[in-house]
Amino acid sequence: MNRPTSRRTVLTAALAAAATAGAVSSAGPATAAAPSAAPSAAGPAVDNHAWHTYTDWRAGSGAGTRVVAGLRPGLVIGHAEGRTDYTDPHTGTTAAWEYATWTSPVHRSTVPATEVIASWNAHTPAGTWIQIELRGRYSDGTSTPWYVMGRWAAGDGDIRRTSVDGQSDGKSSIWTDTFSVDDAASGLRLVSYRLRLTLHRAPGSRRTPTVRRLGAMASDIPDRFTVPASAPRLARELRVPRYSQNIHAGQYPEYDNGGEAWCSPTSSQMIIEYWGRRPTAEDLAWVEPGLADPQVCHAARFTYDYQYEGCGNWPFNAAYAATYDEMSAAVTRLDSLADLETLIRAGIPAITSQSFLKEELTGAGYGTSGHLMTVIGFTGDGDVIANDPASPDNDAVRRVYRRREWENIWLRTKRYDANGKVRSGTGGVCYLYWPARPTPAQRRVLRSFGLL
Repeated sequence: MNRPTSRRTVLTAALAAAATAGAVSSAGPATAAAPSAAPSAAGPAVDNHAWHTYTDWRAGSGAGTRVVAGLRPGLVIGHAEGRTDYTDPHTGTTAAWEYATWTSPVHRSTVPATEVIASWNAHTPAGTWIQIELRGRYSDGTSTPWYVMGRWAAGDGDIRRTSVDGQSDGKSSIWTDTFSVDDAASGLRLVSYRLRLTLHRAPGSRRTPTVRRLGAMASDIPDRFTVPASAPRLARELRVPRYSQNIHAGQYPEYDNGGEAWCSPTSSQMIIEYWGRRPTAEDLAWVEPGLADPQVCHAARFTYDYQYEGCGNWPFNAAYAATYDEMSAAVTRLDSLADLETLIRAGIPAITSQSFLKEELTGAGYGTSGHLMTVIGFTGDGDVIANDPASPDNDAVRRVYRRREWENIWLRTKRYDANGKVRSGTGGVCYLYWPARPTPAQRRVLRSFGLL
């Protein structure tokens, strides 16, 4: 059986092809390697589910874990269930760790899925880290193995946060952060899944990770080069800070070759600061003095996936956002610009993932095989107002993109590259970040999307 290619490897090849064709790339993840889904019957295409309440955590099966109550209930290590040695593949260091585990109840998805993306919100003090796994059941009655969806810590002093390549059972594979059915056209789907957490700490320590939220987005998005046009319903613009990734070009090349590839963490930092959070001076002490917007460098370092070799791991960005005080975050898919309008009306901006040729998005001035930007509003004509980090400076970040063009490049699942080859699109992927205590209107909107 051939070893699956990582999403990073596929994206690198796509970027090289785009560069050869004269396109400007702004690296961010796209499920370029994953097979496209077959058309689905009418019905919902996305199922969001999460465990985050005291009752949710109590419903799972724990071995050494304990549920803590409070305004934001969570899962911690109560006692060590065992000890294991972990050899970090990115440092070669082997260390012993105590661990405890928690396994969710089975969730039967409302959408028999071709793709599943997990995301989590956790606090991992020094000397701790977590592993997230998924095991699902197929529509043919068989089950997947336990797939590792991420090994994660907020810092990088104990382990290097990482996705895990080379996971497949001949029916499905893990592409960096995404579970994907290998042959969606066969009709095979994932109908249910469980998630498993393993919480680690240094032996003899009383420290513990605290996991506040664990969930997944399951989806079955049909093949489509174009999507139906939607009618504008909202004119509103949110006041979101503007940061350019390009002013960081050449800085900290150890994190995805520097700022020119930092669209995802730059977008994340904009929304984190929109909600009034930002790193402290102590957090930023490692950044070279005199650099503009050092918080963007910070976001790049602490979203970096050492296996993917990039800052564009979707759940790692969400997890980074949730390290800030009283913040929640998730990765999902939306069905339409109407969904984005609903979020903007409630005061919630969104980070969206899209791929396009230069001529497909008027005013962008570049083409990309994968890019993240922040949607902050809509004009009176319904056009999309975006903070696009692929801009020469902060003042140029605010852009207005034609509604029809932007809608199509974001929601499609197939596209043609500069060489006329068929590539995949992200099908409406976005990250959503929100305060742990949203307003009643925000709560209603988030609940309507299955996020609360």
